[in-house]
Amino acid sequence: MSTPEPAAAGAVTYGNESGTGRPDGEPPLDVLVVDDDATVAEVVAAYLTRAGYNVRRAADGPAAVAAAAERLPDLMVLDLMLPGFDGYEVHQRIRALGEVPVIMLTARGEEGDRILGLQVGADDYVTKPFSPRELVLRAGSVLRRARGHGRGRASGPPQPAELLTLGRLEVDLTAHQARLAGEPLALTGREFDLLAFLIANPGQAFSRAELMQQVWGWSFGDQSTVTVHVRRLREKIEPDPAAPSLIVTVWGVGYRLEAPEDLDA
Repeated sequence: MSTPEPAAAGAVTYGNESGTGRPDGEPPLDVLVVDDDATVAEVVAAYLTRAGYNVRRAADGPAAVAAAAERLPDLMVLDLMLPGFDGYEVHQRIRALGEVPVIMLTARGEEGDRILGLQVGADDYVTKPFSPRELVLRAGSVLRRARGHGRGRASGPPQPAELLTLGRLEVDLTAHQARLAGEPLALTGREFDLLAFLIANPGQAFSRAELMQQVWGWSFGDQSTVTVHVRRLREKIEPDPAAPSLIVTVWGVGYRLEAPEDLDA
């Protein structure tokens, strides 16, 4: 493969004809790589293109938002430190256009930065320096989850096994909707997966490593991801998130969703 020419600004597209992993000749999934470091962006774009994705590049915040407005990507690989405005603002502006899975890419490695990235809705977080092959694997994992949550499911009434309830909580796996006391919950894809898994296994304690593996299929990664998403779920379903009674901490183990018979009336 020839090396792509780096972009100083604006958006650059890397075409791909293979469409790896796409059924029945569908066009390849579109990835927007946003990084002002031309060398990093070039390497990431080359690896993703080889993996079968159509890759576009943007080198600053305004160019990224413009590229997403022109065509909403299937995935965004987003650096935090950008000219124009930073990755957090890019993420917020693009979320206003539509839901896009995001892998945040940054030289920052402090836990606070990782947690902030997850709190604003990122699906994954990779710290520089990183393995391009690992990034490609993470991209595939994020996209599989996102596509599993997408529209276009078969119509018709859901099967009983696809409707999970626990007290006032209800998770409809077919419609990919969660409700609390009949009111819809605004959950990210990862939060929905976590809640669905816990409701399907009430009263069982799971470690953070087990939740990463069984909920999201990760055998590696920062376990603070689980902590962040548990906290965000508590904020949305607990009467008092500071004193949780649904998703409880099992000290020395991890977390457990209280079974209905264990809940206060």
